Amino acid sequence: MSSKIKILGCVLSFICSITLYGQIDSFEYKRELKGITDSWHRIMLPDELFKNVSSDLSDIRIYGITKEKDTVEAPYILKQNKEKRSSKQINFEIINRATTSKGSFVTFKVPSDQSINQIKLFFKEDNFDRLVNLEGSQNFKEWYSIVDSYRILSIKNELTAYTFTSLKLPDSKYQYYRLFIKGTTAPELKNAQITLQETTEGDYKMHAIKSIRTQEKKQKRSTVIDIDLQTAVPVSYIKIEDGNTFDYYRSVRIEYLRDSIQTEKGWRYNYQSLSSGILNSIEENEFRFRSTIINKLRVIIENQDNEPLTINTVQIKGYTHELITRFTTPATYYLVYGNARIGRPSYDLQYLSNRVPEQLKTIQPGVEEGIEKKREKIVAPLFENKIWLWAVMGVIIVLLGGFTLMMMKKK
Repeated sequence: MSSKIKILGCVLSFICSITLYGQIDSFEYKRELKGITDSWHRIMLPDELFKNVSSDLSDIRIYGITKEKDTVEAPYILKQNKEKRSSKQINFEIINRATTSKGSFVTFKVPSDQSINQIKLFFKEDNFDRLVNLEGSQNFKEWYSIVDSYRILSIKNELTAYTFTSLKLPDSKYQYYRLFIKGTTAPELKNAQITLQETTEGDYKMHAIKSIRTQEKKQKRSTVIDIDLQTAVPVSYIKIEDGNTFDYYRSVRIEYLRDSIQTEKGWRYNYQSLSSGILNSIEENEFRFRSTIINKLRVIIENQDNEPLTINTVQIKGYTHELITRFTTPATYYLVYGNARIGRPSYDLQYLSNRVPEQLKTIQPGVEEGIEKKREKIVAPLFENKIWLWAVMGVIIVLLGGFTLMMMKKK
């Protein structure tokens, strides 16, 4: 009985070994993970990896091969190092309004122990362009300048609906804030929102641009900027810097090349929207969006009847991606990927993120290698040469003819 159990165990072990090796064999690429010294490690994903993974990064696995040639899988948590933003609304009251020949004053009172760094203004008018000053005081007697000649703007017509009325200021802690809107016909303030914005910066990586091509589409009254990156990488941020000396407000769309199809008339490119907004001369022209693996970008600026803008530089960045991994079995481990048919893994680790140590040693994946596939043996036909086939057929015909003649003579 015991011998049968041993034989059964060996058979099961062999089957499991084949199955696990088959798992690795179903992927296209691997990178060896060297320098594993602890149970927990951080693995930074290199840029060159993203062109060969699924768009949602679901086909990444970590497999290890033990000395006994068994295959084990190490669980991981995929982490995008995004920025974290929070907004705390501060209670306030408007305690004073006044108008002079130079402009309008509005005074806010907030709790003395509250810091603020943003005031969003809401006006009754839709179209205006004004400069404002903001001062702070603790005793309503001595006033200190916080921002000076800060531009606010609102444009609303059949072509554009754009508003910039948020005052961004350094962290300030005063009990009184006095807003001065310059101009005799200053817009009337309807309401305001005072907040403390807190941001933990994300870990961005600047991506190299291979080429930029700008085309002026006169019939469509637009400028099209095509951007090719060095390789397909995760992108979540674009900044457009211009060299214009005049004010402008242009609608802009940002798209990326999703796929392409070759037809009889040539290649057909399918672009998908990433972000849209207003390109303008007041704000920093920064656009943030969901992290997407991109190789080609397109920026479309709607000029209408205006002269085209001069674009100096384009900055493209993306969050760094890392795997928080737990190793429990000594083995030679590989980061494997490249399998569009596999789904996202499900590990207990995603529910135990609070157990991850704060200090983690970072290991870098090795050079990318292709995974060799097990080729099925092709059984060669009995007669590969057609001459042999015809010769055999000739012999069969002669034999059949001979037997026929013999039977006819007997009759």
